[in-house]
Amino acid sequence: MVHVSEFDKIYNDAQRQGRISFYMTSRGEEAASVGSAAALQPSDMVLPQYRELGVFFWRGMTMAEIANQLCANALDRAHGRQLPLHTGSAERNIIYVKSTLGTQCPHAAGVAYSLKQGGGERVAICYLGEGTSSEGDFPSGLNIAAVHGCPVVFFCRNNGYAISTSSSDQYAGDGVAPRGPAYGLPTIRIDGNDLLAVVAATQRARAIAIEQRRPVLVEAMTYRIGAHSTSDDDSAYRNPHAPEQGWDSERAYWEARSPIIRFGRYLQSLGWWSPQMEEDLRKATRKQVIKSLNDASAAPKPNNAYLFSDVYDEPSWLQRDQEAALNAHLDKYPEHYPAVVR
Repeated sequence: MVHVSEFDKIYNDAQRQGRISFYMTSRGEEAASVGSAAALQPSDMVLPQYRELGVFFWRGMTMAEIANQLCANALDRAHGRQLPLHTGSAERNIIYVKSTLGTQCPHAAGVAYSLKQGGGERVAICYLGEGTSSEGDFPSGLNIAAVHGCPVVFFCRNNGYAISTSSSDQYAGDGVAPRGPAYGLPTIRIDGNDLLAVVAATQRARAIAIEQRRPVLVEAMTYRIGAHSTSDDDSAYRNPHAPEQGWDSERAYWEARSPIIRFGRYLQSLGWWSPQMEEDLRKATRKQVIKSLNDASAAPKPNNAYLFSDVYDEPSWLQRDQEAALNAHLDKYPEHYPAVVR
């Protein structure tokens, strides 16, 4: 969780400095991704959203790999053609993030159905936020998975805000969990800031999915401390009032309950951790993150030809014309495109 926290800080600042184009932090939600990932097997299929940095790290993705994707350089496996943090890894069974929120839900049902047909004890896990639960693909995904007995865990991070829409403005019901039983899904609601609760709930959900060959819904109640993204000004809509007296704001209330603070105090109570150990870990992690940013920034950009590849087996005449027009433009004005690789 500390790795996620420090990585978020450095790359959020890097976007403000113009070194990357876009970023989304997981601040306050670290336990949801790390804890759920810890409960899975490496062979399980992951369909992430965009706050699953903890899942990427747990599955073994390196800071360098993620940095290359964020900087859209030649080492990025997607050749710079995806939004920052929209990454994946075939060898780690992580399907690429999609910006079209909700589409991962029916996709997860299909992936899980394939796993069911193949036998064995594998599940798919589909990550989403409570905002995504208002997309039509969410109930469709739940229903498809339930009807066909697909071993998939739908893991919902309810962080209180769907971009700028608070949960109270999004639905009048009791969160996302009640929708599970309506579609025939066993459902678990947990404190998403309790790392051990997230691990235990995901383990149980996974066991049900395998043993009963059916989907399970998990709702992790957490809080998005940061803005939706670097393109967002959350001061325009965030509730300024704390849910309890004694706190200056809603954000301050939840910052004091962040999963890193809570789990750190738990480890301290056992004599296994200390503030100095956390400070040392943060310093060491920060150095690794900064190195990944500097290395990725210094790498060359992807070849220009990748703008037109990997869509069709054979390029269409329109693609060929577009590529020729682009190359003619680059030939005419090379001084304006010093970073273009051809």
